[in-house]
Amino acid sequence: KGRLPTPAAGRRVLNFGDRTQRGKSEGIVIETRHGAQITAPNDGWVMYAGEFRSYGQILIINAGGGYHVLLAGLSHTDVQVGQFVLAGEPVGMMPAAFQAPKGAAQQSKAVQVKAQDNAPVLYVEFRKDQKPIDPEPWWAESAKKVQG
Repeated sequence: KGRLPTPAAGRRVLNFGDRTQRGKSEGIVIETRHGAQITAPNDGWVMYAGEFRSYGQILIINAGGGYHVLLAGLSHTDVQVGQFVLAGEPVGMMPAAFQAPKGAAQQSKAVQVKAQDNAPVLYVEFRKDQKPIDPEPWWAESAKKVQG
C-alpha cells in the first residue's frame, strides 16, 4: 500500500463510494487530457484487453493475491492478453480531441457534470477476491498531492 502510481495525470471527478445514478461508485474516475497516455498502476498479467459494451477499451490486470485492477474508457490498448506489465509501463491511450467520450462518463450524470469540455475520463477499479475495494490507500504519496 502507498506505492502505486496513478495510471493518468488529471483531476479526480469521482471517488470510491461517491453516489451515482446506479448507487455507489465502485472505483474512481480521473479526468484526463485528450490523447493522454495511460500507464499500468501495478505489476501484473493482462487478463483482458479490448472493447467491452459501451465502456470503450478496457484493461484488466491480475496483480496476484486475489487483486485485479480494471481501467476503462481508453480509446485503445497497447498490450495483449497474457502479457506481463510493470507499474508505470504505458498500456494505452485516452480518446483524442473530437472523439465522443466513452467509458465511465456514461455511467453517471455526476461525472458528466464534473468533467469539463467533454474531457475524457478514466475509470479505475481495484478488486480483491472479486469485490471492489477503495484504491485510495494504494496510491503513492505524490499521487495524493493537489494538482493544479
